[in-house]
Amino acid sequence: MYPHDGFRELDRPECLRRLALVPVGRIVHTRQALPAVLPVNFSLDSDGAVLLCTSASSELVRAIDDSVVAFEADQVDPAARVGWSVVVTGAATVVTDPDEHARLVRTGPRSWVSAPREVFVRIAAELVTGRELVGDETAEGVPFTV
Repeated sequence: MYPHDGFRELDRPECLRRLALVPVGRIVHTRQALPAVLPVNFSLDSDGAVLLCTSASSELVRAIDDSVVAFEADQVDPAARVGWSVVVTGAATVVTDPDEHARLVRTGPRSWVSAPREVFVRIAAELVTGRELVGDETAEGVPFTV
């Protein structure tokens, strides 16, 4: 971010706190060598990892397992011209450990679409960045002047 650009950088704890406030985000991955974006429901694990639940046979699982992906979620009020955006970047892996899978069945996200066999995908929170739009003020709270 640049000084006086109308945005304030969010630190990692604030980013994770805000992610926990919204139910839907977007996963960014590569599909046939091109960027692809897909809205998904999610939850956060205690270590900040993003958790998804989807069909074991889904194209998404095949596309992201053992790949580096980005996950973005936000909340925006266009009328007030304020909001925030958080991006988590890290390795995505299908949870294969039976104990971990059993824990996530109890505590993890639920898929919005029923599937015969669901799996959990964990996106490691290796890089967490965020920013808040502060409207007509600079990051220091000083009104913009024209």
